[in-house]
Amino acid sequence: MHQLPVPLSVEHVRNAPKVLLHDHLDGGLRPGTIIELAEEFGYPSLPSTDAEELGEWFASAADSGSLERYLETFSHTVGVMQDRAALVRVAAECAEDLAADGVVYAEVRFAPEQHVTRGLALEDVVEAVLEGFRVGARRAAGDGRRVQVYCLLTAMRHAARSREIAELAVRYRDEGVVGFDIAGAEAGFPPTRHLDAFEYLRQQNAHFTIHAGEAFGLPSIWEALQWCGTDRLGHGVRIVDDLEVGDDGQVRMGRLAAYVRDKRIPLEMCPSSNIQTGAAKSLAEHPVGLLTRLRFRVTVNTDNRLMSGCSLTSELTDLAHTFGYGWADLRWFTVNAMKSAFIGFDERLALINDVIKPAYAQLIG
Repeated sequence: MHQLPVPLSVEHVRNAPKVLLHDHLDGGLRPGTIIELAEEFGYPSLPSTDAEELGEWFASAADSGSLERYLETFSHTVGVMQDRAALVRVAAECAEDLAADGVVYAEVRFAPEQHVTRGLALEDVVEAVLEGFRVGARRAAGDGRRVQVYCLLTAMRHAARSREIAELAVRYRDEGVVGFDIAGAEAGFPPTRHLDAFEYLRQQNAHFTIHAGEAFGLPSIWEALQWCGTDRLGHGVRIVDDLEVGDDGQVRMGRLAAYVRDKRIPLEMCPSSNIQTGAAKSLAEHPVGLLTRLRFRVTVNTDNRLMSGCSLTSELTDLAHTFGYGWADLRWFTVNAMKSAFIGFDERLALINDVIKPAYAQLIG
């Protein structure tokens, strides 16, 4: 007898296997943890020492409509992540929180250079975070939730340490670091400033993604692809500027957009974050709807779970309600992300065939 589809509720979406490619470690702390670490390490600048109030402050401060203002909120989270024990704790809690949200595979990014003000070496930072992910994954497995969490090492695009961070990513590639990224304010800091890092990574057969096409437009995407050779586009939301929708609903695609679609270049889309930073006016107007309809390689991500007050469950549930998506669409987003992950082909295929597809087959009915 044919089984009816399972209702697409928050609880069912949370229990479905999900894949996360774009999530910042320093953007996902628990408010209570921030308060405890601030007290422990003598960080005096928190806007509140009440966990609920602090969580609300982060969300409202990030709701400014400006990427620059949004990025300012990170001074507080980074400020309490300057010690090995703090980094292990934050990374372990990140893995536990993702597992509790039904994430089975995640690539979480952070910038080692931002965690050295109290004397940690870059290597110390990376090793602490990797240890934290292992601890958190073990705890989650003990609760019956399996998650694989890997690292992307981020270089700040306004700084000059990208080659050093790229070399660090390659050095730890067999320990749990699966790729490299650049992040920070896009305007005035094009990805081509870091060409030596990207050339080094290509020579080393290493994977990388680039924040591009979020606050800045098509030139940022074009440079990331054609000059730097990125594997994925972090956000990439402004690729919509190369699409023209006619009065009859027909879409005319420019050469860059056609290239991105034809080459199946993954778009790491983060809807809630994009609305907060002004890259989209609302979820209904977010380009993710059009790009999904045109079958770009769309993946759905959280970006910063604390600042956006979101989870991968909430992002997918909100998209489903806004655009009328069903389980087959959520499976498509999930498989897209798993295909685009920076681990080996066999490992990706195993998660798709053994974990993701069987679970969604039960939900679709």
